[in-house]
This record gives sequence, C-alpha cells and structure tokens, in this order.
Amino acid sequence: MALAPKLKARQTQSLAMTPQLQQAIKLLQLSNIELSAFVDEQLEKNPLLERGTGDENRRGEDSAPAAVETMATDSSTEITAAPAAAQADLDAPAHAATPDASPAADVGGSMDYSRNTGSGGGLSEGFDPAANAAAEVSLQDYLRTQMPHLGLSERDRPIADYMLGLIDDAGYLREESEALALSLGVSSSRISSVLTQLQTLEPTGVFARSLSECLSLQLAETNELDDANQALLGNLRLLARHDLKALAKLCGVDMDELKARVLRLRQLSPKPGLAFGGTVVAGVEPDVFVRETPQGGWAVELNSDTLPRVLVNKRYYREIKAASGDDDTAREFLSECHQTASWLVKSLDQRARTILKVASEIVRQQDAFFAYGVDHMRPLKLKDVSEAIDMHESTVSRVTSNKFMATPRGTVELKFFFTAAIPSTDGGEGHSAQAVRHRIKALVEEETDAKSVMSDDRIVELLRSHGIDIARRTVAKYREALGIPSSVERRRIIRNRI
Repeated sequence: MALAPKLKARQTQSLAMTPQLQQAIKLLQLSNIELSAFVDEQLEKNPLLERGTGDENRRGEDSAPAAVETMATDSSTEITAAPAAAQADLDAPAHAATPDASPAADVGGSMDYSRNTGSGGGLSEGFDPAANAAAEVSLQDYLRTQMPHLGLSERDRPIADYMLGLIDDAGYLREESEALALSLGVSSSRISSVLTQLQTLEPTGVFARSLSECLSLQLAETNELDDANQALLGNLRLLARHDLKALAKLCGVDMDELKARVLRLRQLSPKPGLAFGGTVVAGVEPDVFVRETPQGGWAVELNSDTLPRVLVNKRYYREIKAASGDDDTAREFLSECHQTASWLVKSLDQRARTILKVASEIVRQQDAFFAYGVDHMRPLKLKDVSEAIDMHESTVSRVTSNKFMATPRGTVELKFFFTAAIPSTDGGEGHSAQAVRHRIKALVEEETDAKSVMSDDRIVELLRSHGIDIARRTVAKYREALGIPSSVERRRIIRNRI
C-alpha cells in the first residue's frame, strides 16, 4: 500500500487571549498606584479619553453616565463585556462619573453581616493617607551647610561632595575606602583623610561605616572610648546573644559595670541620620473600607479616591470623524482609539466591581475577625471565595494582590485573610494558621521569668489543650517566622535583662 499526501479539514477550539482581555487581566492585579500611572499613560496616548472631574469634563460638556453592564468572569478566566450605549455622548463607569453613582450601590456596597459585636466607626470619613508620610529628606542639606567650616582643600572638596551623596538615610557610608579610591582615582589614604574630617560633622556618628564605628564616634566625643568600651563595641555579636558572661571577660570588667556600660550604649543613637527624616514614604491608601453599621453589621465600600475617573468623549469622536472625510487612515486610527478607550472604561468599571465583590465575600467569611480579633480568624483559601462568588481562583488571586482593606482593626492586605488550616483535636473545623501564630506569640509574651519560659513541647501541649492539633516542628517554624528566639535563648535574655 503506497503512502500519499492528503488534505484533511479538522475543526478545533482554542482559547485566544485578545489584547483587550490581556488588558483587563492586567488591570485586576495592579495596585492603585500602578493603576493611576497606567491611566495617566493612556490619557496621553488616546485623544478620546478625558479625565473625569465629576459632573463635567475639561471641554465643559455635560457628562452622562453610560449604561455599562457588569462583565462576567467564567471558569476559564475569559472576560467579556456588553456593548456600550450608542446614544451616550460620554461613556464613563457609573462610579467614576458622579459620586452618587457608585458600584457600592449595585454590588454589595451596603452588605450587613449580623454576627458583628465589635466597635468601629466610619473609616472612609476623614481618612488621611498622608498622615503617615515621613518628612522630606534634609540630612544631606544639613551636612552640606557645615562642610565649608571643615577647611577642605580645593582638591578634597569634590571627594567630600561625592561621599556626601553616598550616605544613606541613617547617616552611614556603606562604600569601602578601597572602592571609593578606585572610583575616584585617588589613594586610599586620601579617602581616609577626607572621611576623618567628615566624621566630625553633626550629628555625631554620621559617615560611619558600621554600627560599631558609629557608636565609637559618639563615645569618643565625650571621652568615654576606653579599652573596655572598645572591647564591648568590637563584640556586639555577643551582646546581641545576651552572652554577658563572655562579654564581661573580654572587657575585663565585672557584671555590674558591664551592665552600666550597656545602658550607656542604649542612650546613643545607632542611626543618627534618622533624626532628619527619611525619603518620602507614601502612606498606604486602602482600596476598600469596612465600617460598622448602626444595625450592628459590616458595610463594605470602595475607596472612591483611588478610582480613576476616565471618560470617553463620543461627541469629540464624531466631530473629528466627520472632519476626517474620506481619509481612511485617520478614520481607522479614530476607530481604534475609540475601541481602546471604551474597553478601558469598561475594564476599570469591572475591576472596581470585582474588587468590591471579592472584598465583600472576604468580610462575610471572616466576620469573626472583625468582631473579636485575629484569634477568631477562620482558615480560608482562594477556592472558598472563588466558589462563593462564581469566579476562577486565578481571578481572586489577582484581585487580592497589592490591594488593601481599611478595617477597625487596622489596614491589612487582602492576602492577610487567606491562611492555611490547622486541624482541630476534636475533628471539628480547623484553626487558622494566622490565629495559631498569634496564640504562640501571646503565650511567649506571658513569660515573666526564666522559670516560666516554655519549650516548644510545652507550647504544643497548651495549644492542644485549646483544641489545636499541631506538631512541634510546626510550632518551631511559626516561632522562627515571628522572630521569637528558642527557649534557651529566651531564658538567657531574661536572666541577663538590663
């Protein structure tokens, strides 16, 4: 039987990721800061996009909210959207155009959960994210005003300016002298000479290259840098381990005098530059607010300040399209801009609605946390939320990444509420890993003296008495993750407490 080439028709199905779908998925996982930057970029590129200001846009035209349907996310994470209303002059998401048209009114914005007995107020009222922002950096400016009094030569001033630009917010110079000499093409001795002069500037301790040198500069200024203190600063690792016996032997002093010297070290500033502030740190702006309602439930609402207000000016689109005449290139460009702009508006609206929907379900599942605290958190997986709201796990994962919720118990990331389950000794509902870690921390904080220090085995016994079936290695893992030393080290710390 001879083989011969043949032509056959075969019909198959495959999932295609359109650019619009990729954009919608990308918007879901962006933080509010990244989203704002993305929208600003689109406003510059697309002439049909307008930044909404409430009731009117920059062209002075009345804005009419568009009829935008909620997009659906199926089990394969494919997102589709309903067509926009053709007769609207401006196409905008309901929550972006006017303050009265918020998705909170449409998608669980006033969800009340009856199992709340906690206390709290309206978090969205008077919330000031800038209240936690650090002051502007001024350390280098302060040092620069002192440099003329050092009497540096003309050839040393550029070296000093270069080194000034390398200090961090704490006032440390992290570069080694050899590396600086190689970068500037000078000798190491010249670098050391300039550095010695810079270390005389205020605040004392700046331009130090290590913690030991920083504290040494401060002790030397008050003539306290004797041999014992030099030995103490040279063995700070022993002090960190609270091994005071070995430290006293190296310093050649008794225990009482050593404790007095350690107390003196604690009065010094390990990071002198921080007195002048650090780089500007933006306060975390929550994407969602959770507040207590007068009826004793919880209300979930979006933070409208983080939602970009973007409009599509269809009137402007029609005017330019009419003016373009028979220019096919211009008409194709305008059509593409209009399609991209309309999809962006719909994607932003869907993003807001999806965040609210996921956050509302999280509050419903973890209402005991809001009412009673972290000890009452339930084990929660992405699958639990995705099944409850009929979304894919990957969508819930994207929504909860880099999103924050302001609650009466503080501002936390949405990922905070998803924890593994620790089995219960009675076979009932498991315990949240987050709650178990909190219990371990609380048990350790109750240790008042060396005799009360508990081993990991003892902690296991106490947790099991509360119905938590946990292994010793799990306790050790959680303890290390919390930064809690072992029982041996905790006893040493308590015995040598100063």
